[in-house]
Amino acid sequence: MRVAGIMSGTSLDGIDVAIMDIRGSGWKMKASVVAFGGVPYPARVREALLGVSNREAHVGAVARLNVLLAELYAEAVFAVARRNRIAVKSLDLIGCHGQTIFHDGAGARFLGRTVAATLQIGDGSLLAERTGVPVISDFRTRDMAAGGRGAPLVPFVDYLLFRDPRLGRVALNIGGIANLTAIPAGGAPEDAIAFDTGPGNMVIDALARRHSKGKLAYDRDSRIAARGRVDESLLRRLLADRFYRQPPPKTAGREQYGAEFLERLPPAMRIEDAMATETALTAASIAMGIDRFVRPRMRVDELIASGGGVRNPRLMAYLAGFLPGVRIRTSSEFGIDADAKEAIAFAILAYESLHGRPSNLPSATGARGPVVLGKLSP
Repeated sequence: MRVAGIMSGTSLDGIDVAIMDIRGSGWKMKASVVAFGGVPYPARVREALLGVSNREAHVGAVARLNVLLAELYAEAVFAVARRNRIAVKSLDLIGCHGQTIFHDGAGARFLGRTVAATLQIGDGSLLAERTGVPVISDFRTRDMAAGGRGAPLVPFVDYLLFRDPRLGRVALNIGGIANLTAIPAGGAPEDAIAFDTGPGNMVIDALARRHSKGKLAYDRDSRIAARGRVDESLLRRLLADRFYRQPPPKTAGREQYGAEFLERLPPAMRIEDAMATETALTAASIAMGIDRFVRPRMRVDELIASGGGVRNPRLMAYLAGFLPGVRIRTSSEFGIDADAKEAIAFAILAYESLHGRPSNLPSATGARGPVVLGKLSP
């Protein structure tokens, strides 16, 4: 079966599309990447998404973005297929994560009840109509209905791709938010540990945009951070946040690490020092999560990183420094493009859902049991 996976993450940089050939089922599944590509968000769309992400927003803007994003997803599928000389009609299925504009997996008091809620926009029905391909979307809500946090959902795929009979591995994705899946040597799926560790690129990117007045989307090659010094005192204060001590399952998002987070930085702080400190925060919070919640349960031999953060040399250097004795690798060494892993994941999750097979890991999300994820738009 040929399946396209679509991912647009919390970094809001654009749309990733992975086209895959998949056969088999469960842990005997065989999946190969046929094509991968990305399409950046137009600047105005990105700003509009920032305007409704964890914000008080007009329902009309959310409704229109829900439609517009589906149009952009369809165009991205056609663009990636065209670049790789693949006919869209050869696709049997599309798995689309959608764009998260709100996620609170833990729940909060609302109108007299505790309500956990998530919202990913990008209408699956419109995407199916534009492409002529069945679509599975809205993956997180069924896990949350079963008492889970709705995230992380990638651990099913991490276990499929990176389990090893002899090595304890941590699969790390550094997108807007950083999340990991820890897989013990020879462990079963239910032995995996998975959670969001805290900020990935989100705060770093926000600093770059603020410093450049919107001209820079990120700190290319760590150029800004490389000119700064880490404020150790500030770093300790930031790491004292109770989120880092909270045991999994746990999730994070723009709700914790959006624009308001930058207000915790001293106003007179040099941008170079702020960038160095925030880059160190991402690495230190990942290492803290591993030391506190993974190492007490398993040996960590290797860390396999993916996501945009692998292109940040200062971040990767800090990570190696905070995790002595752990071999740092990237998913590209395993044939999985570091930028493509999450798009690959939602192709695989959609494939499993179409066949009526659960693909959440309750040990990762906290759900009461395995559930079939997503909603089908035939």
